[in-house]
Amino acid sequence: MAKIKFKGEDGIFSKIGKRNLLILCAVLLIGGAVVLNYFLFSGQDKVDYDGSGMTDAEPDGESTPTTDTYFSAALLSRDQARDEALAVLQTVLDSEDALEETKTQALTDISRIALEIEKEANIESLIRARGFEDCIAVLSGENASIIVKSETELLQNHVAQISEIVYEQAGVLPANVKIICK
Repeated sequence: MAKIKFKGEDGIFSKIGKRNLLILCAVLLIGGAVVLNYFLFSGQDKVDYDGSGMTDAEPDGESTPTTDTYFSAALLSRDQARDEALAVLQTVLDSEDALEETKTQALTDISRIALEIEKEANIESLIRARGFEDCIAVLSGENASIIVKSETELLQNHVAQISEIVYEQAGVLPANVKIICK
């Protein structure tokens, strides 16, 4: 029986390889999941800074039991998304069929993720050291979202301290830092 050739079959699939194309699509899918996760969590309970202080804390100034659950769930979700991304990138590195360019990009992405994890952990530790009960830092390129647990509204000096920590640890300009009070 004769093999049927489709138009363009010798094109992109023969140069890249079907497996490499599948790996690339998986990496893009995981990256999209991480970005989606970032935008979902950065839109929660936004706090507006109007120059006089922060607003939108709990109305009665008290934390609810769901606040603790929120921080645990957010950290777990962030870690799961990163673990999935790292697993896909490790698959690319372990693949014998992957192009050298693809492996180099996977190594670069792994290094970037590891550096972001380290920066976020440092930011969270330093913000907790400033007296906040809990904190989640999410870095995304030149932007940062910081979610802090506070039973009182954030004052200008709190905002300045948090922005300074983020700038010192991650190089994110204060204008690109979103501070969210939960």
